[in-house]
Parts: sequence; structure tokens; C-alpha cells
Amino acid sequence: MLLEVAVLIIFLLIIILASAIKIVREYERGVVFRLGRLVGAKGPGLFLIIPLFDKMVKVDLREHVFDVPAQEAITADNVPVRVNAVVYFRVMNPEDAVVRIQNYMMATSQMAQTTLRSIIGQIELDELLKEREKINQRLQSILDEATDAWGIKVTAVETKDVEIPEGMQRAMARAAEAERERRSRIIIAEGEFQASKKLAEAAEVISKNPAALQLRTLQTLSEVSAEGTTKIFFPFPLEFIKPFMKSIEEKEKTKD
Repeated sequence: MLLEVAVLIIFLLIIILASAIKIVREYERGVVFRLGRLVGAKGPGLFLIIPLFDKMVKVDLREHVFDVPAQEAITADNVPVRVNAVVYFRVMNPEDAVVRIQNYMMATSQMAQTTLRSIIGQIELDELLKEREKINQRLQSILDEATDAWGIKVTAVETKDVEIPEGMQRAMARAAEAERERRSRIIIAEGEFQASKKLAEAAEVISKNPAALQLRTLQTLSEVSAEGTTKIFFPFPLEFIKPFMKSIEEKEKTKD
């Protein structure tokens, strides 16, 4: 009988000792409460607690990532959109994460959803599509400030997909096509303007030196003949005849 009692006592002592030994990993902390009062965060490694009096809550300090479900909202220019995002955060103060908020994961997720809807309602569609990085930084700043009291640090927020109505997509496609056409016409017009300036400069040079026009004419004839055409209609410049006309006029003057 005494042996059985001794074995039972030893067994109970082993159980109590085992429950007193706690081990937390490098990326974890153990928040200890003694009779309901906060003792503090312990770890990493091995430490002891008082069985039946102490209770430990493990907190993961690694980076957490979660998707923010697609949020339906109306932009400042009255365009309905659906936007989803991804939030990166980590626990910086495990004591605050346990004491000040019941479920910091759910609270951070809900805060991200409401903040995303609020920001979308304050900006226009063009800003939402073009200034994605600016919106991400704004989201991160607001979330980080709101979750700071919970011991949470929001390290990054990235908006993923922006869904807009099909009719609006077609309208944007037409607007983009019109913008490309406008730019194309401007480029063509600028090219023609520059070409006309160069032609005007070339004409001014040629007008000062008739021999340049003759050389250019001969060059053009050479290029056309290389194409193998059988008939060529080519305007004959009067500058070719002027030297002969001058010589004829001089001979007639000498005869007189």
C-alpha cells in the first residue's frame, strides 16, 4: 500500500514538474500570467512556471501575411470597383498583443478591410490605377498607426487586383486608343515640320549655288536608273540650259 502511494506521489510530481517546464522557440515568446496578473514575456529557450498558478500564452513573432478579401467601394468619381490587397505585419510587443486585443490577427484583418474601403472612397479611379505605390504607402501608414497600440508593426501593404465594370473597361480602352492616335498624329506632324525646315534650308543652299542643283539632279537620275525602269518622266531644270544660253548670247553679241 505504501509503495503504491509512493509511486502515485512520484507520478504526480513528475506531471507537475513537466507542466512547470516550458520551452519556446527562437521566433516565439511566452506571455506568462500569474493568478490572472501579467508577469511578462519569457523566452526563447527553457524556463519554469509555477503549475496551477501560472498560465502561458505563446505568441509568434515571425512575419505574418494575410490576404484582404476583395472590397467593393465607390471611388471619388463615382466608379464602382473591387480591390483586394495583401498585408505583411509582425508582433513587436507580445505583451500588448495578448493583453490589449482579444485576437490581433482578426483585428488587423478587419482594420485593413475598413481602411482599404475608406481610402478608395477618397480617391479617383485614375489615381487608383496609376499611383498604386502611393496608395500602398498610405494604407501602410494608417494601419501601422492604428495597430501600434496592440504591439503590431505593419511592414508592407500591397494592393493586388483592381476590378472595374466591363462598360468602364471598354470606355477606357476607347480613350486609350484615342490618346495613342493623338500622339501618333503629333509625332507625324512634328516629323513633317522638321522635314520641311530641312528642305527649306536645302533649297536656300541650292539657290545660292546652281551647281549643287545639277549634282543633285544627276544623283537622282542615277538612283532612278538603278531601279530598271524603261520610261522616266523627269522635269528638266532650266539651270542646265542657262550656261548654254549665256554662251549663245555672247556669240551673237560678238557677231553684231
